[in-house]
Amino acid sequence: MSNHHEHLGCGCCGVSRRSFLATGCAASAGVVGVVGGTLPFANTARADDGNGNMKVRVIFALHAEVQPGPDWPNVGYDFRPMMERTITALNSRCEGIDFIASMATGKDQTEAIIKEDAAAGNIDGYLVMQMNCWNTVVQTAVTSGKPVLYADFLYAGSGGFLVYTAGQLRAKTPNFAFMTSGNIRDLVAAARCFALAKDGNIAAFVDAVTKLRVERTPEIKPEMKEDKLELLTTDELLKELKGKKIIEVERGWHAVDEPLKEALGIEIVRIPFAELNDLWEKADKVKAQEIVKQWKDGADEVIGIPEDVIEAAARMYLAKKQCLENHGACAITVNCLGGFYGGHIHAYPCLGFHQLLNEGLVGACECDTRSTLTMVVMSTLTKGRPGYISDPVMDIATRQIIYAHCVASNKPFGPQGPANPYTIMTHSEDRQGASLRSILPLGYMTTTLEIAPERKQILFHQGVTVANSPEDRACRTKIAAVPVGDFEKLFTQWDQWGWHRVTYYGDLRESVFSLAKAIGWEVIEEA
Repeated sequence: MSNHHEHLGCGCCGVSRRSFLATGCAASAGVVGVVGGTLPFANTARADDGNGNMKVRVIFALHAEVQPGPDWPNVGYDFRPMMERTITALNSRCEGIDFIASMATGKDQTEAIIKEDAAAGNIDGYLVMQMNCWNTVVQTAVTSGKPVLYADFLYAGSGGFLVYTAGQLRAKTPNFAFMTSGNIRDLVAAARCFALAKDGNIAAFVDAVTKLRVERTPEIKPEMKEDKLELLTTDELLKELKGKKIIEVERGWHAVDEPLKEALGIEIVRIPFAELNDLWEKADKVKAQEIVKQWKDGADEVIGIPEDVIEAAARMYLAKKQCLENHGACAITVNCLGGFYGGHIHAYPCLGFHQLLNEGLVGACECDTRSTLTMVVMSTLTKGRPGYISDPVMDIATRQIIYAHCVASNKPFGPQGPANPYTIMTHSEDRQGASLRSILPLGYMTTTLEIAPERKQILFHQGVTVANSPEDRACRTKIAAVPVGDFEKLFTQWDQWGWHRVTYYGDLRESVFSLAKAIGWEVIEEA
């Protein structure tokens, strides 16, 4: 197993910014013009230096050198040091290959880069590094016909990386290879494989990267602790689900309504932001202060959150609780950031969702109906265990899938179960509002799912929890698990199902397959 102490994003290369800037000049003027300004650092090689080395264009896919708004990894994040370290590591450790740095925000800029390279005729391949989640760069890079290595900057570009990788794998793109690792040595090793394509043997390059990725994914079998589950039978579950209601606050998934009601008897109720906001404005401030005290007393720490922000979050909890009562519902999901940024609601729902989950109810992020209904089904099955919606990250260096989000319960075994530590913090992407980092328990089997009634399918994998990541990039709670099964297979479904997954503590495999059989659905095992 390779040394995992050298991570992407750490200052490990031993090259100062001053010496780096002195080693060469910026990317060609045309490419610089494409991205609307000079690159924040210089390249150690140029595409036209005639030294006989292979030339690989590195395209960093991101919004800007310094993050201008809320998105992974977070607002204000300065990408320049990480880009410098990456280019330095590649050029210092890949003999016979020169790496030339560029940036692109999307398709148009990538097309211009490739067009310029084609005219010059001196670029042998592309390394696309996904720095923000949804910049569409790799899709254009593969049209060049050159070998393309696609890499993730973990906790920054991971959503797009997973979705776009699955799309390229599904399309069987012949010149596409990928690497996702927190260890820069894995990226360097993959980049060295460009040498195999020097004589046009792109298949050898792709095969070598694939083999390397598999070999560098360690075999890990973590120990598991006992978890005593109390589950409904399938018949009991189906009976209990009938008549349950989910409230969507703006922007729903209409395609699931009828198949959800037909198969499971669950109904969707849609309400406007105004209804929730009105309840927030009328919420009892005395009760809100009691909730604030409860949250603060239970927290290990409160970091940088003013009292009035936590009170606003407590009133939002009370508003959602009242909304559930008014509609006879057990679950609520809110277009949270759209509502807050649009001025339709005036408090973040994160802490309120946390509280609902601790009480055996369902509070779900981003008006994600599929994840919400998954939580309704599985929380009913497990007699109140909370689901955890996440944006996963994958790291071959540790064989981990890391489930990241800014909302989590701290009672993963249910309302009557033990509580784990948590810290109250800002929502990570925009550093506003109030959210929390839950330090979830380790050594337990988890079951991760998405239920799609419109497709009559259930997506399924399992993993054993092994770590809570303290990384500041991306969402606050990050529970890492070692997946059970085929790690490579986990790269294949993201384009079909999207980024979100819902994780439960407990081995729920038998119950999930029993439910699917009873209603005539298919279980897709993504690992």
